[in-house]
Amino acid sequence: MTATAKAMPRQPGAASPAMPGFAAARDASDSPNRAARPSGPVRWRLALLMLIAVYPLITALLYVLMPLTEGWALWQRTLLLAPVMIVSIVYGVTPFMQKRFAWFLLPRPQR
Repeated sequence: MTATAKAMPRQPGAASPAMPGFAAARDASDSPNRAARPSGPVRWRLALLMLIAVYPLITALLYVLMPLTEGWALWQRTLLLAPVMIVSIVYGVTPFMQKRFAWFLLPRPQR
């Protein structure tokens, strides 16, 4: 930090030299007068939807991979299955669920 930066107090909402962009967000969240806004998906609802979506995906992948990997050790099957599942969940299932079921996942604004 320079001598000038140490001498001058930081104004609320001003960007921090170490982390530009984070200071304004932190100051806005610390303000007691900020407007209430929905933060993100309700976790238990997201977990429920993910269980409903991921269970059939895992089951279908196991039905497809089990005959193809007959005689393989469990760790080898898992090594093949895990990347396929992770990519499909991260890039397919989760975005679809968040778009399709936003009405269920997002908290309702308080009146």
